[in-house]
Amino acid sequence: MKKLLGLLLSILLILPITTVRAEELKLAESAKSAIIIEASTGKVLFEKNADEKLVPASMTKMMSMLLIIENIENGVLKWDQKITVSENASGMGGSQILLETGEKMTVKDLFKGVAIASGNDAVVALGEAIAGSEAGFVDMMNKRAKELNLKNTNFKTPHGLDAANHYSSARDMSLIAKELVKHEKVLEFTSVYEDYLRENTDKKIWLVNTNKLVRFYDGVDGLKTGYTKDAGYCLTATAKKDGMRIIAVVMGEPDSKTRNKEVSEMLDYSFAQYKVEDLLKNKQSLGKYAITKAKQKYIEVVPKESATVLKKKSEKTGNATYEVKLNNLNAPIKKGDVVGKLNIKENGKHIRTIDLTIKEDVKKANVGELYLRYLKDILTGDITI
Repeated sequence: MKKLLGLLLSILLILPITTVRAEELKLAESAKSAIIIEASTGKVLFEKNADEKLVPASMTKMMSMLLIIENIENGVLKWDQKITVSENASGMGGSQILLETGEKMTVKDLFKGVAIASGNDAVVALGEAIAGSEAGFVDMMNKRAKELNLKNTNFKTPHGLDAANHYSSARDMSLIAKELVKHEKVLEFTSVYEDYLRENTDKKIWLVNTNKLVRFYDGVDGLKTGYTKDAGYCLTATAKKDGMRIIAVVMGEPDSKTRNKEVSEMLDYSFAQYKVEDLLKNKQSLGKYAITKAKQKYIEVVPKESATVLKKKSEKTGNATYEVKLNNLNAPIKKGDVVGKLNIKENGKHIRTIDLTIKEDVKKANVGELYLRYLKDILTGDITI
């Protein structure tokens, strides 16, 4: 099998980049559906029934973790904040960290319980802290799914235990993962193989990562396993090597051994064939641009994410270029606000668009500040009258 796979890889190295379908390469043969994407570009490298609606099991928690980390970054929750566990949260079945009703645990430890041990009780406790109720948090999950343009996803729970009308697809799971890995703090948790909660107490619990590839595949630092009777064995794994991050998803595998083996082969295939080239690194300045009615005359424009181009390793460096298109720049503008687009072309063909933002917040100037600047510009010769 290894010799056959090696031969196929050698043949494919001479082909241009295209999405490889299941029938063209013997990957994820036992999975009901599967997909491989490169994270920075979103390019699909392989797919098999990628849009089929299936039960995602605990891979559901990727969307939950995305909302949790976004709410932490927005200040709704703090890492050291203590959450009081509800009866609803402590009563969750399946995988859990054995929370008790009324117990207080920090957001950090609860998140650790979700990311490493896939704790159903922990994710419900965090969801309730954000939305006020489990149902309210599920509504937020489905709203976020629409924002990400997930076409084959509907959530009924934040944890993924079997529930009627709870479904997703391999493609949608990969898109959630693509958004989640932008938050590098998450990977600090999902990359941990084992840890403890409640250390130095009689309620100490040992956490072991449900994603064994974190320990056994070089470069894997996440993301989420899943299993229920209806779902079978599922896994979204991500690995980074030589500056390229790959996301591989399988759904409906017959057992965990096959799941891990087939995902490992998907990662092997991706890293053997592909590479990414940086056109612009994340937050690299695109120059200073004039802005009206602001405290400063110019703002520094940066891409919101790295501008990369995906290549076959056998390909020569292509002719990649970019074009900056800015909106009308009027203060005030906050860091993170979209101020324009970066259009990337390769050999004259448009391949990707990236949002642009500014390096620092820009406040609106008052009339006095604008008048003083006008006088200064006259004195320095920047303005002639």
